[in-house]
Amino acid sequence: MTSNQRVAYTRYMNWDKDAIFKALSDPTRRLILDELSERNEVTLYELTVRLIMKHNLAISRQAIAKHLSVLEDAELVTSEKKGKYRVIIFNNEPLKNLLKGWVE
Repeated sequence: MTSNQRVAYTRYMNWDKDAIFKALSDPTRRLILDELSERNEVTLYELTVRLIMKHNLAISRQAIAKHLSVLEDAELVTSEKKGKYRVIIFNNEPLKNLLKGWVE
């Protein structure tokens, strides 16, 4: 690997870590991940209802969608079409990889 390739690779890895930390920096996004870790996959409507009812958040589906966009940028959630609904799915692999070097 040349020096330029190493710099590019390091920048990519740092960006990924930065995106994860940015996603985790917001308490609402952490609540979203908590909910997804319990249920693994939910629709946007279900997630909105759970956040409002269970956590007493005053939040709209549009606001949650913006938070989900940040979580998707960090690859902590994905979404896929199931029937007529789009479900949001938790992906904990980036968290495992992030902590691997520090915890082992």
